[in-house]
Amino acid sequence: MKTVKSFPRKVQEIANTFIPLADGTRLAARIWLPVDAERKPVPAILEYLPYRKRDGTVVRDALTHPYIAGHDYACVRVDMRGSGDSDGVMLDEYAEQELADGEEVIAWLVAQSWCTGKVGMMGISWGGFNCLQVAARKPPGLEAVITLCSTDDRYSDDIHYKGGCLLGENLGWSATMLAYSSRAPDPALVGERWKAMWMERLEAEPLLAIPWLQHPHRDAYWKHGSVCEDIGAIDAAVLAIGGWNDAYSNAVPRLVASVHSPVKGIIGPWAHKYPHFAVPEPRIGFLQEALRWWDQWLKGVDTGVDQDPAHRTYIMELGRPGASVAHIAGRWVSDTVWPSDRSEAQRWYLNAQGLGQTQDAKGQHIVSSPQHTGADSGEYCIIWMGPEFPGDQRQDDSGSLTFDTPPMAKPIDLVGAAVLHLQFSSDRPVAVTAIRLNSVWPDGAVSRLTYAVANLCHRDGHEHPEVLEPGKVYTLQIQLDDVAYTVPKGHRLRVSISTSYWPLIWPAPEPVTLTVHTGSSFIDIPVRKPKRGEKAPEFAPSEAAPPVKLVTVQPAWNKREVTTDQRTGERRMAIIDDFGRSTSTEYGLTTWGCGRENYSILPDDPLSARQECHWSMETARGDWKVRTETYSSLRATKTHWLVSGRLEAYEGDTQVFAKDWNKKILRKLV
Repeated sequence: MKTVKSFPRKVQEIANTFIPLADGTRLAARIWLPVDAERKPVPAILEYLPYRKRDGTVVRDALTHPYIAGHDYACVRVDMRGSGDSDGVMLDEYAEQELADGEEVIAWLVAQSWCTGKVGMMGISWGGFNCLQVAARKPPGLEAVITLCSTDDRYSDDIHYKGGCLLGENLGWSATMLAYSSRAPDPALVGERWKAMWMERLEAEPLLAIPWLQHPHRDAYWKHGSVCEDIGAIDAAVLAIGGWNDAYSNAVPRLVASVHSPVKGIIGPWAHKYPHFAVPEPRIGFLQEALRWWDQWLKGVDTGVDQDPAHRTYIMELGRPGASVAHIAGRWVSDTVWPSDRSEAQRWYLNAQGLGQTQDAKGQHIVSSPQHTGADSGEYCIIWMGPEFPGDQRQDDSGSLTFDTPPMAKPIDLVGAAVLHLQFSSDRPVAVTAIRLNSVWPDGAVSRLTYAVANLCHRDGHEHPEVLEPGKVYTLQIQLDDVAYTVPKGHRLRVSISTSYWPLIWPAPEPVTLTVHTGSSFIDIPVRKPKRGEKAPEFAPSEAAPPVKLVTVQPAWNKREVTTDQRTGERRMAIIDDFGRSTSTEYGLTTWGCGRENYSILPDDPLSARQECHWSMETARGDWKVRTETYSSLRATKTHWLVSGRLEAYEGDTQVFAKDWNKKILRKLV
């Protein structure tokens, strides 16, 4: 990544200003804009988040916003209500209040003397979600958005439920937000009000896992904020960007196919990061791409973005399986449709002897996985950049029913979503399954290419699930996640089916035996045909503004460790992400954060599953020091979830607040 220190227009920074809302609430904003913007107004780019502009996103903001501002824009980074240095409280993600506030912020931007009246919204993850959601409300002035690592469907494709299964990330993200949202505002900005604001925030702080567990099906709670419910409501031009190693890449082709306004998609090899500083590399000149998008739709400059291919996709070369990945070789391709106008479905039957391209006689195979199958799944959403990628799949395959092809006679480009047509029966009324499409190396190592999980009670949809009739034969179509990989010559493709996938998803209430009907089950794999002379899309090299100046007090570190109790067979996973202690030379703030997750399960008892999270967050300046300790846990009976939490707040070494949650919630076929 190249650091750029000078720009076409000189930039000034307003470190903090307060945006007034109609109800008297003030939202804290940081603004970068050309020094002469009052005389020569510019369009505004809004990033609207709960992650604290003062410390939480200060590193990435420094790389991004001054660069865009120096190219003729005003970049405005706003802390949502109840976060950072803004007034009020935040009770849930993507609430009506959040979106209504967003509309007011846009109206305020339009009215500023330094703004042309044209506004764009940009964001990754939460900010990518809400820029689509606000765009669907059509606020005057909002003309374009760039959404990264986001989704159009809050139930089927977010960190709560996947395929109708409860994700371990549901409690994990609730625990993260409990830690993030409980931090105090900065007295240097809000003055003596800081403690009263903090106490108000702490009193109102929710344990978000509770409402998320109370809505296990696709009801009105999840439809709110899911722009797929009325995608035609979006008039703004949409640039959708994702990464194959992120949890949200499926949304990119869906958005490109469904948005009615101008829309384009880019998917690279990245995890959950902006592409100009993302891992795994290679990176792209994302900021230059953003400027092309903004210039076209906010200034009317013909930059050619409307002529860009609908899809620019990075096809990854398969690397050795490993939990940490820094770089993925591959190539960029362009397509007008997804997965490609040169794609064909290659059908492989799940036969008694493996995957075959002709259908064998019908038969039956059973699978009843150890409950700890899934230890090498990696993180659902790779965020913290520790050892979070999927590992070698051999151990998980040992607890799965597997079907292999013969060795590939030539390499194939797997681009798109494989679809499994599964004929099965279950011995229990509630069952889950994980489907993995793997690549088996000649030496026996196994790489996961893509996967899906499915709550089999949701076979007819996510709104009204029904129990399974034990022994009854069902046919279910399961779409695996979109992906783009080159599978090398000599590798074998493998379909792996398990009845558990812990800790990525929670197990069914009872041990399950699935009967898979061979000969009649099959998988369609999308293979992209090469084209001689195909021209690859080109991106400028990665650039960014100078990084923020931080002094490291204690370095960051992380670990991911799996152990087995040889007496009981209990499998335990411990994850620690310590973000280190550092001091901002600009603000004099010293911050530290550490997240810890622990999972455990017995091989034969799904009700032994337990998940625990503990976060510490500390902010200090001189004699002022505040800290929160947050604890969350989840376990289950056959019929109920048992969720608990605790929040402790400290001023110096004195505890000034404590709060507990304990809730018993009906499982409802999960």
